[in-house]
Amino acid sequence: VQLQASGGGLVQAGDSLRLSCVASGRSFNDVTMGWFRQAPGKEREFVAAIRWSGGTTRYADAVKGRFTISKDSAKSTVYLQMNNLKFEDTAIYSCAAASRLIWSNFGVPSLYTSWGPGTQVTVSS
Repeated sequence: VQLQASGGGLVQAGDSLRLSCVASGRSFNDVTMGWFRQAPGKEREFVAAIRWSGGTTRYADAVKGRFTISKDSAKSTVYLQMNNLKFEDTAIYSCAAASRLIWSNFGVPSLYTSWGPGTQVTVSS
């Protein structure tokens, strides 16, 4: 699976952004798509995940209620709608794909085998 993320930018606290991740290369029926982020000096952390088949979603506690992950199967695209952005959301956001992922492992980055280049999200306070 090849991935290409876009949509990052510089916004003020309280603003919204929508990230997109276009996937290509194979059938996605057994694929889980995830968004991860990495802030300077910190480890990569899980943000959200969605199962391509069925659309089940999971979120990190830090973004629950503010971020929404969704997909458009016709466009082979996964979105991350980010509302009420906070300074601490500043990071490089990357989308990733995992095939045949045991759902309980949705937040484990090492289990995602395809990664797209990240997109920078900067939130000014």
